Amino acid sequence: MGRETKETEEKRKTRHKMVVVGPHVSIITLNVNGLNSPIKRHRVAGWIKEQDPTICCLQETHLSPKDKHRLRVKGWRTILQANNEQKKAGVAILISDKVDFKAKQIKKDKEGQYIMIKGTLHQEDITLINIYAPNTGAPKFVKQLLIELKEDINNNTIIV
Repeated sequence: MGRETKETEEKRKTRHKMVVVGPHVSIITLNVNGLNSPIKRHRVAGWIKEQDPTICCLQETHLSPKDKHRLRVKGWRTILQANNEQKKAGVAILISDKVDFKAKQIKKDKEGQYIMIKGTLHQEDITLINIYAPNTGAPKFVKQLLIELKEDINNNTIIV
């Protein structure tokens, strides 16, 4: 019993040190190649919970705009997405409930190729851009998109 108490105390001290040093941000990204299958959604949700990132960016969701509920993962209420009506392409950004995130501006296209979110994370300005480039002409697409968004891009921009 004494050993468990000592280990618990050490864990508490470590957690406290992490808070004092400052919060870190972890971002994961995954091309899911469609999330219309319940089994696949369940596996992706399990993977997100296991990885436990701050932010999760998904590409090629193949969901329609009304399918936001299909992206629900416990502990992840903030779900922002851009989708195509034809259930192709599609990108999503999920932000953990464990962090203080406030969205200020969202830009997305109707084709579901990208979503850009400007906001604050731990009181710091941040811009997230999640891109799913078309299979043909991807470099040209990305270059053109970044030119279009250049006014929004700064040293606090993360592109996935």
